[in-house]
Amino acid sequence: MTAKSDFLYPHFSYHGKVKPENLVFDANLQEFAQKASYICNLETNGKISPEEAYQEIKKLWKDLKNSKKQLHIGENHFQGNA
Repeated sequence: MTAKSDFLYPHFSYHGKVKPENLVFDANLQEFAQKASYICNLETNGKISPEEAYQEIKKLWKDLKNSKKQLHIGENHFQGNA
């Protein structure tokens, strides 16, 4: 029997280049996806308004973008393609 938290918060293995910042961002991305899914379900079932859902997902997206920026994901400093 699986744990309740494993069911509610599934975590999948990371398959990219293993660096601490990539692993942290992957965890943040999975958390974003999980929370966005919950928000969509709440809106679909009429528990929150479409505007509320939009604002919540917008905030989550902003947090994810800040995480990406702070972790320097996608920046290729000092790596030439020569």
